[in-house]
Amino acid sequence: MSLISQLPAPGAEELLAEGGEAYRSGSIWRMILDVFLENRLATVGLGVIVFMLLFCFLGPVIYHTQQIYNNPNIGDEPPSLHHLLGTDPLGYDVLGRMMLGGQSSLEIAFAAALIAVGLGVIWGAVAGLAGGVVDALMMRVVDTLLAFPFLFALILLGAIFTTSIPELIIVIGLVAWLVPARLVRGETLSLRTREYVQAVKTMGGSTRRVLLRHVIPNTVGTIVVNATFQVADAIIFVATLSYLGLGVPPPATNWGGELAQGLNYLFDGYWWLIYPPGIAIVLTVVAFNFVGDAIRDALEVRLQRR
Repeated sequence: MSLISQLPAPGAEELLAEGGEAYRSGSIWRMILDVFLENRLATVGLGVIVFMLLFCFLGPVIYHTQQIYNNPNIGDEPPSLHHLLGTDPLGYDVLGRMMLGGQSSLEIAFAAALIAVGLGVIWGAVAGLAGGVVDALMMRVVDTLLAFPFLFALILLGAIFTTSIPELIIVIGLVAWLVPARLVRGETLSLRTREYVQAVKTMGGSTRRVLLRHVIPNTVGTIVVNATFQVADAIIFVATLSYLGLGVPPPATNWGGELAQGLNYLFDGYWWLIYPPGIAIVLTVVAFNFVGDAIRDALEVRLQRR
């Protein structure tokens, strides 16, 4: 065999390097998935989230109920074959009401979390990357707003704005962005001193490029973990506002409003008005917290391999 035949083909080293990088990348993601699946509570929590999404958004297609016009003539009926979880005082089917309430609760939670994380990421990344006086001023704004009682701010904003799903999304999102802003700002302070960020600045890269291509993508782990907790917190905030009478007006509803209505009949034995929405809130919130904890543990393993 000649020496020439033993030489690597042109571009072979690049192909091997790319293949090795892809293999390492695949092994990292495989490790993240393995660590996540090892957490049994997280897998159960993920199953609960999937079940709730199917129950709320696919359930009404299978289990048809009338949720627009009330019918007090059939109010407060116990569970039966016609109404699997009974009816409420206005004659609405409780199971159908749970599906409708879950839709609004989850829609508000996901949308508010998206707004909160989006605002927090932009604010924290800009503050951390700018540094100096700009960083100090921007974070003093965050500290001032954090010092304001959170629940009182929600009640105040809920009383100012009309209560509907879009308004609740905006109110909760505008209040909940402060924590992700502080988290992302802390990550950015660490990232801006890295060699690759300094190299981009030295080569004349714009601040926008540094922010969008290097800083924010490297805070994805923190963002994803915080987003799961933001969804769980938003569900609780929606329930709290509804309990205080600041929820969506009927015939729309959410789990918090159903629970608040059911508590008025606590001593009348109408258990089907209290336990279903209460259990749904607890299970969903705990499930998102379990998933968030598992994602955080999995991403910490990824960071240790870097």
